Amino acid sequence: MKKTTLPLALLFLFTFVGMKQLQAQFIFPHTESRPVTDTLHGYRLTDPYQWLEDKTDPEVQKWTRAQHDATLNYIDTECPAVPGLRDEIQAYIDRDIESPMQLVADRQFFTRRKKGEKQSKLYTLIDGEELLLFDPEKIDPSGKSSLSGRSFTEDASRVAVGMQSKGAEISTYYIIDTQTGKVLGDPVEGLRAFSWTKDEEHAYIWVRTQEMIDAQKPIEVRLHKMGSDRAEDVTLLVPEDSKNTASVSDARYADLTFYSEGDFYATHSLRMKKTGSAAEPKEIYANQKFRASPYAIGDKIYFFTNHEAPNFKLMVADQKKPGFENWKALVPEQKDIVLESYAVTDNYLITVEKKDVLSRMVLRDLNGKKIKEIPAPEVGNVASVSYNRDVDAIFVGLSTFTSPYQIYRLDPKDLNREKLNWELYYKQEVPIDTDEIEAKIVFYPSKDGTKVPLFIVHKKGLKLDGNNPTVLYGYGGFNIGISPSFIGMRAMFINRGGVFAQAGLRGGDEYGEQWHEDGMLFNKQNTFDDFIAAGEYLIRENYTNTEKLGIEGGSNGGLLVGAVVTQRPDLFKAAICGVPLLDMIRFHKFLIARYWIPEYGDPDKKEDFQNILRYSPYHNIRMGIDHPTMMVTAGENDSRVDPLHAKKFAAALQNNLGQKNPILLYINYDSGHGSGQSTDQLIDYYAHRYRFMMHQLGMGE
Repeated sequence: MKKTTLPLALLFLFTFVGMKQLQAQFIFPHTESRPVTDTLHGYRLTDPYQWLEDKTDPEVQKWTRAQHDATLNYIDTECPAVPGLRDEIQAYIDRDIESPMQLVADRQFFTRRKKGEKQSKLYTLIDGEELLLFDPEKIDPSGKSSLSGRSFTEDASRVAVGMQSKGAEISTYYIIDTQTGKVLGDPVEGLRAFSWTKDEEHAYIWVRTQEMIDAQKPIEVRLHKMGSDRAEDVTLLVPEDSKNTASVSDARYADLTFYSEGDFYATHSLRMKKTGSAAEPKEIYANQKFRASPYAIGDKIYFFTNHEAPNFKLMVADQKKPGFENWKALVPEQKDIVLESYAVTDNYLITVEKKDVLSRMVLRDLNGKKIKEIPAPEVGNVASVSYNRDVDAIFVGLSTFTSPYQIYRLDPKDLNREKLNWELYYKQEVPIDTDEIEAKIVFYPSKDGTKVPLFIVHKKGLKLDGNNPTVLYGYGGFNIGISPSFIGMRAMFINRGGVFAQAGLRGGDEYGEQWHEDGMLFNKQNTFDDFIAAGEYLIRENYTNTEKLGIEGGSNGGLLVGAVVTQRPDLFKAAICGVPLLDMIRFHKFLIARYWIPEYGDPDKKEDFQNILRYSPYHNIRMGIDHPTMMVTAGENDSRVDPLHAKKFAAALQNNLGQKNPILLYINYDSGHGSGQSTDQLIDYYAHRYRFMMHQLGMGE
């Protein structure tokens, strides 16, 4: 096989530490180059910083701590404190925060974190009196363990409460009597999730341990008898490949149990059997490209699916004839409208449908026929609709940029009335001033002419003089899109004259599955082109300029930031690259990253490898180029994206000839992929983050 040697600039064969230290204000810790050369698909790849991949190595730990300390020193000495900013962040984060009331059977449950507390706690109401059910701080006084999930029995007499430590996403579940708060039996450890079975004497448990993560073993679904030894657990499903997932669940409103296996986007097998039956489940759907999610009520099974329907559709089948050949379209796919979700009441069907990034509610009869649009109780994007059969009530969540998330309650008997009687069910009071803030949506052309949506939020009366500090945010992947949502702490930036922009990049769900597919696998470059075009639009329309334009993104959005700063380093002044994927040639070898092969491709396959290599940020740093000032962040306990990506990328940029702007590495030592931090840690993190970006954009000085 003919071997191809990549250009020297892509291989980081040299480091110029001494020269760099003279050029930059930020004196970064020295990173030794230890080249490791591999030949993949005929390409010779030399990696100077592969030694940073082992976070258990004392030398790597010492290097990481030195990098983080240098970052804090840079922020403290080079980024002046913005008057009042930290106080505002603290007031927003460290306040009384209460969740919406969760109604199960005839019981009420909620979480609350009071001002001064480190984590949220679970409560219930009994005869109007509060009872504390679970307090993670009693188990871990450090405040570094948080609630991670809960599952109630049908009568709500017991609840399984999950707790994770330091954001590791490996949970221990405690079984609690909801009348007394007493913990029943021993906790169930080493889980990803927990779900009660219909008989409530067992539970379906998703087994996940650190050893399984390190070995990239798939999450197993097992049947656990409550109170029994874990050695007696019965294995139900084990995916063949760790990039696949499996699930088992009992339908609450029908005597059916569903078994599903597949990857991120396709339901490879959906099987069903009568709950409690000893028979083997029967396959009712299988596909390598499309997915279908069942919801059973009585003798009907509803299927939310994109089967040959990129904008999704709702299908239905009789429980006695559940095979795919018997499914009928209840709400067919609609052109230019994405079906997002649905709720089924005794007499009606409510669908949530999205057009041009804004969602609305539609009332239909049980045969799917449209009756009318349901006007929202106030102006806002419909974020969620649900029907709670236990209390016979509809709950609608509304979101806007300038108001905190709100939930309204509606009696389903009122649905067909001309005037609906909405009851405000939940709204938080927040110490955020949005009176002078406004938002709008615009559409701009990407590189290939595709129209892309962009939200722009700023103070009223903004002057389009091309000199406004602006932060552009993006994600663009995994079928996750943008929608209006409360700006929260970003108001602190906007009220000081900043502009916040959020782009609906290809790879998201803004226009259905096709929009997602247009930004994944071999179309991934479209995502980066869309983001670059958004920056160019903001400059062209006189919102900002290259010296005032910052960018942010996390996780897949961290990959986005890494890609665009290596492709267009001239366009941006500063960047925050959060918990990122950056070495895309080796991403699938660590933690749970095999899950994401359906999104990015498999580097072990030559065609995928060649595509990924074109944009992999770590492999596309250009020698002699000064990249924007960056803060690259990582969670040391991240079980999704290994912090090695942030570490290697920061080292390579710091030692790149021509790099004058500071490259900072910020490590959250007691968190994972954005979760697990205590109140104090969150305040410190956001104070550093905002102080860094606002200084770079010339604010608050």
